Amino acid sequence: MSSSTVEPTLPPPDRTPEPPPREAHLARTQHHPAAGRRPLSRLADLAGLVDAHALALLRATVGIVFVGFGVLKLFPSASPAEQLAVDAATKMTMGLVPETVLLLSLAALETAIGIGLIVGRRLLRPALVAFFLHMGGVFSTLVLLPDAMWQPHSPAPTMEGQYVVKNVVLVAVCLVVAANEWGRRTRPRRTAG
Repeated sequence: MSSSTVEPTLPPPDRTPEPPPREAHLARTQHHPAAGRRPLSRLADLAGLVDAHALALLRATVGIVFVGFGVLKLFPSASPAEQLAVDAATKMTMGLVPETVLLLSLAALETAIGIGLIVGRRLLRPALVAFFLHMGGVFSTLVLLPDAMWQPHSPAPTMEGQYVVKNVVLVAVCLVVAANEWGRRTRPRRTAG
């Protein structure tokens, strides 16, 4: 009877052995610190960043929307809401103001609100006041133009009505921004120590 022993095979001298998968991952992450972080940790970092800048993000996004829609109204037939806005404003002014003046005024107002929201600082409070007054006019179209806003024999809004109703999101955003802005004076200051 002959006994045979199995000798372990060694890697060729020019190659180092591959570490097990977990050790390989750890070895790679030592050279790239960010690569070794877990996805949940990166998500937490992103969430912290968004949280730290949430109000500025809200202001800027609503501001960009307003600047975009305001500028569109400067070009004839470029805005899908142009005729709706003119019809509502004409009813509010009882037809005393020409349509072109109304449209240019709305364009200037929406653009100014957008710039005020984006820039913030001293422009923020006037922009917020103008925003809420403008939204009062926007939502009045639901009553002033019922045929355009609501489907016949149904409480469901038309496409134009949906265009108006979705502004509740913008109102909610600006309520948060306004609450923060006006609440700063009433919050007690932190003392160092």
